Amino acid sequence: MQTRTCLNQTELAARWSISARTLERWRWTGEGPAFLKIGGRVVYRLEDVLAYEQARQRRSTADRGAA
Repeated sequence: MQTRTCLNQTELAARWSISARTLERWRWTGEGPAFLKIGGRVVYRLEDVLAYEQARQRRSTADRGAA
């Protein structure tokens, strides 16, 4: 069995319980994880998604993280 290394927009939206439109807006504004556009398709490498999640990990609501 091959391990998936990329997520499409629908899969990432489901993972984070957000809309696909939010991901589209984030791409337009430069927010969100890095993405690839291959043949007109947008995909997110799993390693970039995990890095994005790790960078936003907080220990309390007062923790603002790195600026």
